[in-house]
Amino acid sequence: MSTEQNKALFSRYIAEGVNQGSFAVFAEVFDPDVVYNVSGLPEPMRGHAGVEQLVGGFRAAFPDIHVTIEEMIAEGDKVVARVTVRGTNQGELMSNAPTGKQAAWYPVHIARFANGKIVEDRVTLDQLGFLQQLGLIPTPE
Repeated sequence: MSTEQNKALFSRYIAEGVNQGSFAVFAEVFDPDVVYNVSGLPEPMRGHAGVEQLVGGFRAAFPDIHVTIEEMIAEGDKVVARVTVRGTNQGELMSNAPTGKQAAWYPVHIARFANGKIVEDRVTLDQLGFLQQLGLIPTPE
Protein backbone atom coordinates (compact mmCIF):
# COMPACT_ATOMS: atom_id res chain seq x y z
CA MET A 1 0.00 0.00 0.00
CA SER A 2 1.06 3.59 -0.51
CA THR A 3 1.85 5.94 2.34
CA GLU A 4 -1.38 7.82 1.53
CA GLN A 5 -3.40 4.61 1.83
CA ASN A 6 -1.71 3.84 5.15
CA LYS A 7 -2.58 7.34 6.42
CA ALA A 8 -6.19 6.87 5.32
CA LEU A 9 -6.38 3.52 7.13
CA PHE A 10 -4.98 5.03 10.34
CA SER A 11 -7.48 7.90 10.05
CA ARG A 12 -10.34 5.37 9.77
CA TYR A 13 -9.16 3.68 12.96
CA ILE A 14 -9.34 6.99 14.81
CA ALA A 15 -12.55 8.35 13.25
CA GLU A 16 -14.63 5.17 13.24
CA GLY A 17 -13.03 2.99 15.91
CA VAL A 18 -12.22 5.49 18.64
CA ASN A 19 -14.45 8.50 18.00
CA GLN A 20 -17.56 6.62 16.87
CA GLY A 21 -16.99 3.40 18.84
CA SER A 22 -17.46 1.21 15.77
CA PHE A 23 -15.26 -1.71 16.76
CA ALA A 24 -16.14 -3.57 13.55
CA VAL A 25 -13.58 -1.35 11.79
CA PHE A 26 -10.77 -2.99 13.78
CA ALA A 27 -11.04 -6.13 11.61
CA GLU A 28 -10.59 -3.95 8.54
CA VAL A 29 -7.66 -1.83 9.72
CA PHE A 30 -5.72 -4.10 12.12
CA ASP A 31 -3.96 -7.36 11.39
CA PRO A 32 -5.53 -10.16 13.49
CA ASP A 33 -2.21 -10.49 15.37
CA VAL A 34 -1.61 -6.75 15.85
CA VAL A 35 0.70 -5.77 18.70
CA TYR A 36 -0.49 -2.58 20.41
CA ASN A 37 2.10 -1.10 22.78
CA VAL A 38 1.13 1.74 25.13
CA SER A 39 3.81 3.36 27.29
CA GLY A 40 3.28 2.51 30.93
CA LEU A 41 1.36 -0.72 30.35
CA PRO A 42 3.24 -3.81 31.54
CA GLU A 43 2.44 -5.81 28.39
CA PRO A 44 1.29 -4.93 24.88
CA MET A 45 -2.33 -5.51 23.92
CA ARG A 46 -2.60 -8.19 21.23
CA GLY A 47 -5.07 -8.86 18.47
CA HIS A 48 -8.41 -7.23 17.79
CA ALA A 49 -9.64 -8.21 21.25
CA GLY A 50 -6.74 -6.37 22.88
CA VAL A 51 -7.39 -3.20 20.89
CA GLU A 52 -11.13 -3.44 21.67
CA GLN A 53 -10.36 -3.85 25.38
CA LEU A 54 -8.12 -0.79 25.42
CA VAL A 55 -10.34 1.48 23.31
CA GLY A 56 -13.49 0.16 25.03
CA GLY A 57 -12.01 0.95 28.43
CA PHE A 58 -11.27 4.52 27.42
CA ARG A 59 -14.70 4.95 25.81
CA ALA A 60 -16.33 3.69 29.04
CA ALA A 61 -14.23 6.03 31.19
CA PHE A 62 -14.66 8.97 28.78
CA PRO A 63 -18.00 8.57 26.96
CA ASP A 64 -17.49 11.90 25.18
CA ILE A 65 -13.96 10.98 24.04
CA HIS A 66 -12.81 12.66 20.86
CA VAL A 67 -9.49 12.28 19.09
CA THR A 68 -8.17 14.87 16.65
CA ILE A 69 -5.25 14.05 14.40
CA GLU A 70 -2.99 17.10 14.60
CA GLU A 71 -0.14 15.89 12.40
CA MET A 72 0.50 12.76 10.39
CA ILE A 73 3.69 11.79 8.60
CA ALA A 74 4.18 8.62 6.58
CA GLU A 75 7.31 7.02 5.21
CA GLY A 76 7.78 3.49 3.99
CA ASP A 77 5.66 1.12 6.09
CA LYS A 78 5.15 3.55 9.00
CA VAL A 79 2.73 6.33 9.92
CA VAL A 80 3.52 8.69 12.79
CA ALA A 81 0.59 10.67 14.15
CA ARG A 82 0.44 13.27 16.90
CA VAL A 83 -3.09 13.41 18.25
CA THR A 84 -5.10 15.30 20.84
CA VAL A 85 -7.53 13.30 22.94
CA ARG A 86 -10.21 15.09 24.97
CA GLY A 87 -12.88 13.76 27.25
CA THR A 88 -14.70 13.97 30.56
CA ASN A 89 -14.00 11.20 33.06
CA GLN A 90 -17.48 9.81 33.72
CA GLY A 91 -16.64 6.14 34.18
CA GLU A 92 -14.17 4.01 36.12
CA LEU A 93 -10.55 4.42 35.05
CA MET A 94 -7.85 2.04 36.29
CA SER A 95 -10.00 1.05 39.28
CA ASN A 96 -10.60 4.72 40.18
CA ALA A 97 -14.08 6.17 40.52
CA PRO A 98 -15.09 8.80 37.94
CA THR A 99 -13.74 12.25 38.73
CA GLY A 100 -16.10 14.23 36.49
CA LYS A 101 -13.07 16.22 35.32
CA GLN A 102 -12.21 17.04 31.75
CA ALA A 103 -8.79 16.10 30.46
CA ALA A 104 -6.74 16.51 27.31
CA TRP A 105 -3.75 14.36 26.48
CA TYR A 106 -1.44 14.18 23.50
CA PRO A 107 -0.31 10.71 22.42
CA VAL A 108 2.07 10.02 19.57
CA HIS A 109 1.38 6.87 17.55
CA ILE A 110 3.94 5.05 15.45
CA ALA A 111 1.98 2.54 13.41
CA ARG A 112 3.61 -0.08 11.17
CA PHE A 113 1.75 -1.54 8.21
CA ALA A 114 2.00 -4.82 6.29
CA ASN A 115 -0.34 -6.33 3.73
CA GLY A 116 -2.76 -3.42 3.99
CA LYS A 117 -3.23 -3.60 7.78
CA ILE A 118 -1.75 -2.11 10.93
CA VAL A 119 0.48 -4.82 12.41
CA GLU A 120 1.93 -2.76 15.25
CA ASP A 121 1.11 0.50 16.98
CA ARG A 122 3.41 2.05 19.56
CA VAL A 123 1.75 4.80 21.59
CA THR A 124 3.63 7.19 23.86
CA LEU A 125 1.91 9.71 26.11
CA ASP A 126 2.41 11.80 29.23
CA GLN A 127 0.55 9.59 31.69
CA LEU A 128 1.65 11.65 34.71
CA GLY A 129 0.16 14.86 33.29
CA PHE A 130 -2.98 12.98 32.25
CA LEU A 131 -3.52 11.54 35.74
CA GLN A 132 -2.77 14.91 37.36
CA GLN A 133 -5.48 16.58 35.27
CA LEU A 134 -7.96 14.07 36.67
CA GLY A 135 -6.78 14.63 40.23
CA LEU A 136 -5.66 11.01 40.55
CA ILE A 137 -2.05 12.05 41.24
CA PRO A 138 -1.23 15.29 43.09
CA THR A 139 0.31 18.13 41.15
CA PRO A 140 3.48 19.49 42.76
CA GLU A 141 3.19 22.97 44.23
